[in-house]
Amino acid sequence: MVTFAQAVAAGTLVLDGGLSNQLEADGHDLSDSLWSARLLAERPDAVRAAHLAYFLAGADVATTASYQATYEGFASRGTDARRTTELLALSVRLAREAAEQGRTEGVRDPLWVAASAGPYGAMLADGSEYRGRYGLSVDDLERFHRPRLEVLAAAGPDVLALETVPDADEALALVRAVRGLGVPAWLSFSVTGGLTRAGQPLEEAFALAAEADEVIAVGVNCCSPQDADAAVPLAARITGKPVVVYPNSGEQWDAVRRSWWGPVTFSAEGRAARWVRDGARLVGGCCRVGPEGIAALAAQVRA
Repeated sequence: MVTFAQAVAAGTLVLDGGLSNQLEADGHDLSDSLWSARLLAERPDAVRAAHLAYFLAGADVATTASYQATYEGFASRGTDARRTTELLALSVRLAREAAEQGRTEGVRDPLWVAASAGPYGAMLADGSEYRGRYGLSVDDLERFHRPRLEVLAAAGPDVLALETVPDADEALALVRAVRGLGVPAWLSFSVTGGLTRAGQPLEEAFALAAEADEVIAVGVNCCSPQDADAAVPLAARITGKPVVVYPNSGEQWDAVRRSWWGPVTFSAEGRAARWVRDGARLVGGCCRVGPEGIAALAAQVRA
């Protein structure tokens, strides 16, 4: 049986797009602090359907609805630790079920599941995931991330998606936190220009994963397509590992007004081929990139 790491080494896999915008397109309100994680408890069928939409569009990988699912975040809404553990495991199971349904509808195989783990700032739900520098030590951040990662790993995903990481210190904590879990991971930074969101040079941030055996791919997400263009070859050069890239639509998020603004600049035409040429082996979209965008991307990658 081919492992996820072997599949990445053998060719390019297409990731899904933004889970939240697909859920919103289906009519679900994600305006509270738990974001899409709230639907794990309230509408798991909707989460499964969103994953299926991306598989049907041509994605090889579904990313779970656990980005904002944390013990602390659920506790603030009155959910105890036992139930939170169940919901984290459910996030992986829903993606698996969507893959099984996709296979019955003739979707290409194999299909993979990436268990999402967002940054500490995602739990705060105040926009600090785009700033980093939370005032916590690396040890503090490792203690925060490890319990959730243990549960997600035990649920049997193919890979852990350590994503939208704004800060090199948090990246170091995550690299430590995945040690010994028995599941490979990708590490993906949110960036602006040649810097992390916390202002560190990307060369230094990418280098943190270069010697970490558990991290099989390094790159960027939740950034502009233009920033992704520059980051892909840099990640490949610094780490020597396959690169993961899934930018936003190009629109800008206003954390105060909780709304998007600006033009769409995400386009698969030409860009996908360049990313692959520069070392990308996991290619998809993040916020505001829906099934239509992923279908176009998949067509370009497979051409």
